[in-house]
Amino acid sequence: MDFSEHTSKQYDAELESIRERVLVMGELVCSQIRLAIGALGSSDIVSIERIIADDHRINALEVAIDESCARIIACRQPTAGDLRMVTMAIKTITDLERIGDEAQRIAITARNLAQKKSLTLPRFDRIKYAADLTLDMLRQSLDAFANLDISAVAQIVREDELVDEEFRAVMRYLVTFMMEDPRTISNALDVLFVAKAIERIGDHAKNMSEYVVFMVKGRDVRHVSAEEIEHEVRQ
Repeated sequence: MDFSEHTSKQYDAELESIRERVLVMGELVCSQIRLAIGALGSSDIVSIERIIADDHRINALEVAIDESCARIIACRQPTAGDLRMVTMAIKTITDLERIGDEAQRIAITARNLAQKKSLTLPRFDRIKYAADLTLDMLRQSLDAFANLDISAVAQIVREDELVDEEFRAVMRYLVTFMMEDPRTISNALDVLFVAKAIERIGDHAKNMSEYVVFMVKGRDVRHVSAEEIEHEVRQ
């Protein structure tokens, strides 16, 4: 991260440590999502249980990073860019922790399906497509955080709109699917829960990218269009 150098080398090290740990947390969250989606329809209960259990690692990282940020605010009294960086880190780890929760929910659904020995997953191809989109969004947001690069933020916002469209399409299909054959209701609801979890992951990834704009430009771009973000990036 391109911070101006401080008189205290320890201060620089503390800021860099926060940055590095946020990225470690992000990589862990990405792995959890990928494994959870892969576990859907699987009968490998041992792997599924490991995904669920590993959520505690994400929670522990959030607590540790949050404590480090609070310590910097209390002891270093950061201003300007440093304060925005610490604020961005606090908000980012909150979203990452919530993404981890959604990955855990997907794994729990995979466990439920495995226990029912039910491998029929209506619209799983669309679920996989939406999951791939959200993973791409999350990786781009983490890259933006690591490099303070806001060039991809508008694209991330547009990808979130695509994820929302996929969720609505899956929901419409599943409602019709359940009405036509009530025996499918249980499986269809499981898939709907997964689709909603993926939609929420997309929202959190979008939030993370918008925090980077705040860090770089000092402007809050939440709740604005992709076009407005593009205009802000160009300025």
